[in-house]
Amino acid sequence: MIYLDHAATTPPDARVIEAMGRCMRLQWLNPSAAYAAAGEARRALRQARREVAALLNAEAGEIIFTSGGTEANNQAMLAARGGHAVVSAIEHPSVLNAARAMCAGVSLVPPDADGRISPDEMARALRDDTRLISVQLANNETGVIQPVAAIGALARKRRIPFHCDAVQAFGHVPIDVRAMNIDLLSLSGHKLYGPRGIGALYARNGAAQALIRGGGQELGLRAGTENVPAACGLGVAASL
Repeated sequence: MIYLDHAATTPPDARVIEAMGRCMRLQWLNPSAAYAAAGEARRALRQARREVAALLNAEAGEIIFTSGGTEANNQAMLAARGGHAVVSAIEHPSVLNAARAMCAGVSLVPPDADGRISPDEMARALRDDTRLISVQLANNETGVIQPVAAIGALARKRRIPFHCDAVQAFGHVPIDVRAMNIDLLSLSGHKLYGPRGIGALYARNGAAQALIRGGGQELGLRAGTENVPAACGLGVAASL
């Protein structure tokens, strides 16, 4: 078989598999536990956070590990809950369906003939009650790279949070969340030779709201015992 669908999922790199196995053997304790032996798991989690942040020009403390891109997109949409969102019409279903479920109103901006989203069209769709703008970085079907930096500048000027689904772009094209004026960014491990079942949400300066509540893990924004081996795998994939 010749596999030509890496846009759907990639095979995990051998070094990712090795790192995850080592973590499962040696760093299997609960990183939230108070005793010293759990410190190795905490350190592994911090290292993975730094490795993911490095590819985004972000701070480690701005990275929230999730179960994947879909969860990260849903968590990002909470910023617009009960209000109005402006979303490109060619977003992944995890953005479109989450926006429809959470927002009181959603304006969809279609692409032009080249598959690009116009910043001017995004600006025309904004309303006084717009709480979020969401545009993907790379389309999962066409591969078109969107003018995210220009749309981010528009969002920053209007003081509207800007979310970018970068699942298809993370690890493949340069991403600088500072230069691109991105407040929330979603990514997934299995698109860049990492494991499935792990992703992350970048959240600038408290832009994210909690999607899963419980024991306060992940800066209080994603409760539940952390999947340290998968996070380590994502970190190694990002560093590679």
